[in-house]
Amino acid sequence: MSNELAVPGNITILPLPSKSPELNPVENLWQFMRENWLSNRVFKSYDDIVDHCCDAWRKLETQPWRVMSIGHRKWANGF
Repeated sequence: MSNELAVPGNITILPLPSKSPELNPVENLWQFMRENWLSNRVFKSYDDIVDHCCDAWRKLETQPWRVMSIGHRKWANGF
């Protein structure tokens, strides 16, 4: 039994850069929240930071269309 992945001839495996947050949709969500709801603030404490992050996440949860648009990749759906 081989542990190697069977790759079809028409597919080329390309290594991703070690740090590529632009390829991670969750990083894009956090960037959106920072830019729109968490930036330009002075937080009073750690708990204040957590509260604001939770509020931003809840706002984003009410906007599923925005989550889909932020996570959408044209190149991934062009096939």
